[in-house]
Amino acid sequence: MYEVIKALHIIFIVTWFAGLFYMWRLFVYHAEANSLEEPKRSILLDQFKLMERRLWYIITWPSCILTFLLGPWLLVIYPLWLTKPWMHLKLFFILLLLIYQLYGQKVYKRLQNEPGAHTSFYLRLMNEVGTLILVAVVFLVVLKDTVSWIWGSVGLVGIGVVLALVAKWYKKKRERKSTF
Repeated sequence: MYEVIKALHIIFIVTWFAGLFYMWRLFVYHAEANSLEEPKRSILLDQFKLMERRLWYIITWPSCILTFLLGPWLLVIYPLWLTKPWMHLKLFFILLLLIYQLYGQKVYKRLQNEPGAHTSFYLRLMNEVGTLILVAVVFLVVLKDTVSWIWGSVGLVGIGVVLALVAKWYKKKRERKSTF
C-alpha cells in the first residue's frame, strides 16, 4: 500500500506544479493582453479568464488537496521521517508552496475583476517562486542530509538571483524590440 500512496503522491505533486507553472504563465499573458487594442483585448481577456478558471479549479486546486491528503498519509505509515531535519525543512518549503498557492488565488481573483491589477514583469518574477520551491524540495528529498544547509541555501539564493537576472534581461530585450 505504501508504494501506491507514494506513487499517487508524486503524481499529484507533478500535476500541482504543472498547474502552478501554467497558471502563473497565463497570468503573465493576461496582464500583457490588457495593453492590447479592442476587440483583441476583450477576446483575449475573456479567453484567459476561462482558461485560468478551468486550470485553477479542475487541475491545480484538486492536485494541491490530494497532495496534502497523501503526504501526511505517507508520514503516518513512516513516522520516522518526522525525526529527520531534511523533512522539517521540506515541510517548511511545502508551507511556502501553500502560501504561494493561496497568493495565486488572490492574484487569480484580482485579475478576474481588474485585468490591469499586476504588471507582466511582476507576474513573470512570481512565476519563478514555484521553480525555486521545486528545486529546493527535490534536492532535499534526493540528497537528504548529504549536503550542508549552508551550501543548499547559497545554491537556492544563487538560482533565485539567476532567475531574476534572466527575467530582467528578457524584459529589457522585449522593451528594445517594441521600440523598433
